[in-house]
Amino acid sequence: MLKYDHNLRRSTSILLLSVTLGACTFGSKRDAAPKRHVNVAAIPDAVPRVEPRSRGGNPKSYKVFGKRYTVMNSSQGYVERGIASWYGTAFHGKKTSNGETYSMYQMTAAHKSLPIPTYVQVKNLKTGKSIVVRVNDRGPFHQNRIIDLSYVAAKKLGIASTGTGLVEVRSINPRTWNKDKHQTAAQTPNRSSISSFNTLFIQAGAFASQHNANQLQIKLRSLFPDKSIQLAQTGKDPLFRVRIGPIDSVAEADRIAQMISDNGHPAPHVIIE
Repeated sequence: MLKYDHNLRRSTSILLLSVTLGACTFGSKRDAAPKRHVNVAAIPDAVPRVEPRSRGGNPKSYKVFGKRYTVMNSSQGYVERGIASWYGTAFHGKKTSNGETYSMYQMTAAHKSLPIPTYVQVKNLKTGKSIVVRVNDRGPFHQNRIIDLSYVAAKKLGIASTGTGLVEVRSINPRTWNKDKHQTAAQTPNRSSISSFNTLFIQAGAFASQHNANQLQIKLRSLFPDKSIQLAQTGKDPLFRVRIGPIDSVAEADRIAQMISDNGHPAPHVIIE
């Protein structure tokens, strides 16, 4: 994995999106953090407010790298755990998918399917730190990334130096945000319980048939003889889920996911428990 994980994000995808979403084109320039020090403590979170959907950046669906993405009709109830990345100097001053100008010094983010704009709360699952950002762009299109934060957002969240972080992303209803944030603060778990949310797995498949799940489990054991290949079925869930892990790092998860795809299996995804 590159030091700045977002280097994997856009070079071709931005070019493809430029036709359908109005995003900027991007060549071979390397992305990076700004050279000057940024006091992120002085930069406030985005303030949720009611806004209409942007005229740009909200097609019913679009295709990048041969994969089609569908834009949600509503952000209501959206919650997802996964890996966050960030983007910086290479896109600073360029157009976002909805036609605004990207600034790495503003509390914004890119998401593949949430309506634009949407306000989301992003929590660092290792530290419990939360920030609020405004989604105004599309991405990230690297496998197993759920949100791309602006540089200052990533730095406030504590993941800028590592390039990625394990996060929970939760949509915000601007009409009820003032009430909701006080309730959330009262229910925030302590640090010891937060640390239990760091277990990373790769889910390679989910099957209604246990036989099919067992067959994939056998194939994966030949690929990863040193890894634990689990067959998970929780509660009333009718599916048998084939998982690899626990995995120690995002870089290791990327390597495993790539090997699975290279061997002709459907693209796996990250699970955080």
